[in-house]
Parts: sequence; C-alpha cells; structure tokens
Amino acid sequence: MGICSSSQITRRGGSMKLPPKAMVIGLDGGLQEFKSPIKACYILSQNPNCFLCTSETMFIGSHVPHVTDDEELQLGQISFLMPISKSQTPLSLQDLCALAIKASTALNNLIFRPFLAGPQLGCEVPDRFDVAEMGSQAVECGSRRTYLDQQS
Repeated sequence: MGICSSSQITRRGGSMKLPPKAMVIGLDGGLQEFKSPIKACYILSQNPNCFLCTSETMFIGSHVPHVTDDEELQLGQISFLMPISKSQTPLSLQDLCALAIKASTALNNLIFRPFLAGPQLGCEVPDRFDVAEMGSQAVECGSRRTYLDQQS
C-alpha cells in the first residue's frame, strides 16, 4: 500500500554506492553532476575566472595542476572549480581542508536529497512529532537534510 519508488542507490557492505557521475564542486560548494564524461571547456566557459582541478592531483605545498580545456572529466571523478588567483599559489593544509569540507558537504547533500522535507526543500515538521523529545535527531531547517524517524 502507498507510494512505491525506485532508486539506483545501492547498499553494499554498509556503505552507499551511487551510480558513477562526473562531479564538479563550484566556488560556492554547489555540486554539478554529469551522467557522461564532459569536456572541461564546457564547465570553464560558464566560469571564466576559474580553473578546474581534480581531487587526485592535489598535494600540500604544490601548485594545483589545471585540467586542460580539451580534457574530459571522467565518471566517478570529483573536480573543483578554483579561482584563477589561486593558480600560482601552493596548496596549503587549510586550503585542502576547506576543499575536503566542500566536497563532503556537497556529497552529503547529494546522498540525503531523496529524504528532503517540505514543498521547497525546506523544513516541515508534522504535528504528530514533538521536536523537544527528539534529542539528537534534530531537524536542520533550511539545509538539505532532515533527520526524523517517523513513529507509528
């Protein structure tokens, strides 16, 4: 009874497995996903003051190699848009940590997207829930996550 839905997210060994996509994390932490390989020039044409780099080529204390315009972003690969002003600056531990946080936040938003509440992806708590008694299962309004265990 009720509504049935299907998803391509699979669970193996306790972890979630998403279908492979090329992913680009923007300056603001937003995530763009592509189901097939895409040329870097497409992304760069929309972001003229930026360069692209991949997560696999980032090392503390070294300059970040740019993805060339004609290079294809591969499925399963995470790329970052970086401001051109950072192109000649060695990557610091703080820079790498900031990028890791951006990636983690973007991927968490991707994973929890099917569980959003509210008509505008906001937060809506039904009357039958007593938020004060929920303890650690807090509702994060305005985010892309809602932790609610519906009680029968």
